[in-house]
Amino acid sequence: MITQFAEITGSLHAAFGCLAAAIGVGLVGAKAVEGVGRNPGASGKILVQSIIGMALAEAVAFYAIFLVK
Repeated sequence: MITQFAEITGSLHAAFGCLAAAIGVGLVGAKAVEGVGRNPGASGKILVQSIIGMALAEAVAFYAIFLVK
């Protein structure tokens, strides 16, 4: 019984971590598109910053998945 509960809570932990990462990537992408729409000349700098932001947000998902066990 205890092991089943531990597996369920571990899965929920990973699911919430991945959900948070997906929301973070979506917010970064939306703001990057908004920034390019406001200032098309800065699209190169915005692209670099948004890729870094998305990578940091995705790191949350990897920590949530691999640190469960």
